[in-house]
Amino acid sequence: MLGYYAAIAAHNLRRNKALAMLMVLVIGLGIGASMTMITVFHVLSGDPLPGRSGQLYAPLIDPRPLAHDRAEQAIPDGNFTWPDAMNLLHAARADRQAAMAGGAVPVRPAQAGGLPFYETGHYVTADFFTMFGTPFTAGGGWSAQDDEQRARVVVLDRELSRQLFGDASAVGRSVRLKDTDFRVVGVLDGWHPQPQFYAQIDSRAFGRTDQFFLPLSTALDLKLDFSGRFACWGDSGDTRDSDHCSWLQFWVQLDSAAKAGAYREFLAGYWREQQAHGRFPRPVDAQLYGLMDWLAHEHAIPDDLRLQLALALGFLGVCMLNVMGLLLATFLRRGGEISVRRALGARRRDVFLQLGIEASVIGLAGGLLGLAIACLGLWTVRQRPDGYAQLAQMDGAMLLQTFVLAIVASVLAGLLPAWRACRIPPALQLKTQ
Repeated sequence: MLGYYAAIAAHNLRRNKALAMLMVLVIGLGIGASMTMITVFHVLSGDPLPGRSGQLYAPLIDPRPLAHDRAEQAIPDGNFTWPDAMNLLHAARADRQAAMAGGAVPVRPAQAGGLPFYETGHYVTADFFTMFGTPFTAGGGWSAQDDEQRARVVVLDRELSRQLFGDASAVGRSVRLKDTDFRVVGVLDGWHPQPQFYAQIDSRAFGRTDQFFLPLSTALDLKLDFSGRFACWGDSGDTRDSDHCSWLQFWVQLDSAAKAGAYREFLAGYWREQQAHGRFPRPVDAQLYGLMDWLAHEHAIPDDLRLQLALALGFLGVCMLNVMGLLLATFLRRGGEISVRRALGARRRDVFLQLGIEASVIGLAGGLLGLAIACLGLWTVRQRPDGYAQLAQMDGAMLLQTFVLAIVASVLAGLLPAWRACRIPPALQLKTQ
């Protein structure tokens, strides 16, 4: 029966090709615009570390002095001072913990005549790799002892390793960063979490990820260039190890909710302890954010994308209202045909089902057009200079969602017209024939 109704729907659409094409075009435009933004939003709001994110937390404490005016930021930026990060690191109250900061250094190729080039990376402590489950193609991370000794060791991303050493193994070889030789102890297997949650969340959180990792203490010792927000207060000057300058990020791994609660209490206790030493003048308000909550807190998804998504969905709604009007006009114009069917014994639900399938056929055709428009829209997004632009790719799930959305939207748009057409009294229509 459904096949028969689908054949009738196709026949009716061919009878009025212009109107059918108009409805398909309207649905296609609405689906294409909305799916472009839904796909971008889906990519950016995904879990950067599936299976691990539930155990990762970002602590938040605020060592700054009390605000003197309303213009001063009321919410801390999530960064840690060097003393606070080292205190929490050495306290080792979490299952794993790591301090980190972003940086960029000139890389000097070993090949004769090779020109130096800048690469971005991170300066981290030893637990970083095991805590985040970074995959290695060769070697591994360094030890806590290497942190203490400020060892000249480095972990490379697979891309940088190939650029420097080709297909040969990089482990054990030397790479020159700025003016210092580092021994390669590991090569990552293309670890590219999106967004780069462990860094400071900004416009660079998406896109190309870090190409090297080296010990944080070594970077401080060698005075390597750091990147990111650097906030100081008082008379501290611009010293990285000052307790009046925040610039480090800090993450912990807590394997249960009970441990998370205990660590939150530990942070509050640390806050009170620092107050006893004349620091942390603000009221105790220690926070502990899970990974996904932290991304929401830091507004990892740009606000303009949320606005564009809302506008695209609004445009889809307008398109559906137009399709509803066109379907209503189409179905009511066929009132005589529907009345004859009713007079011959067809039930209202049979007519309603037939008209619903006709709306679904229009939606399926609109979905095909919308898919083409969405692919074009995603291509235009990828031409933008934003870091997230290259991530705008439609996967299988979003492909299926395109057709589901098109069919559901067209069926919803056809509900009122189909119900209205089924309510036409057959006798009234037959008298006018």
